[in-house]
Amino acid sequence: MAKKTTVRSGPFDKSILADAERLVDAYDIVMRREEGEWVGHALEYPEAIGVGKTVGRCMEETRKSLLAGVASMLEDGDTPPIPARQNVRSEQVNLRLTPEEKAVLESRSRTKGFRGIADFVRAAALLEK
Repeated sequence: MAKKTTVRSGPFDKSILADAERLVDAYDIVMRREEGEWVGHALEYPEAIGVGKTVGRCMEETRKSLLAGVASMLEDGDTPPIPARQNVRSEQVNLRLTPEEKAVLESRSRTKGFRGIADFVRAAALLEK
């Protein structure tokens, strides 16, 4: 089970704050309209939420929340989420197959020049138009 980080608002050590700001700058912020206000979070860190009446205010509040969360993680010695735009494959999906399905996928992946089933399935699903 992952260690729970206690988020605080500061003050943080200047070097921790600078590292946190660099990470937060690389995060992708997602916003949606909800009950008359904008609600935002980072794709990489959905627990850090910001709310505002305008998109700009929501962005400010979301960045503050992210900064406090990431700085807290760094201060506790935890590793903050990697920015999504770095395309690091950190998520795993498990897929149950019959032995026959597995054999077919292995055969097709080799025939098409893939290293394995995962690369074959990823390419087939993500490149489909």
